[in-house]
Amino acid sequence: MTKALEQVFREASKLSEAEQDALAEAIRTEIAGEEDWEKSFQKSQDVLENLADEALAEHRARLTRPISSKKR
Repeated sequence: MTKALEQVFREASKLSEAEQDALAEAIRTEIAGEEDWEKSFQKSQDVLENLADEALAEHRARLTRPISSKKR
């Protein structure tokens, strides 16, 4: 465990029991959300690769046009 995390947990230990439980649930939710995002990202690799291939094929076939960064 890092020193920063240890310090935060020491500070959190001073909170009321209800606040500690709420903090624990928020941390648990955050960790689960990160894991869910990672799984979704891994599953989407084939889709992203296919979209990239399609975009490159369209570009090579001159079916695309440059994007202008100028505001109209």
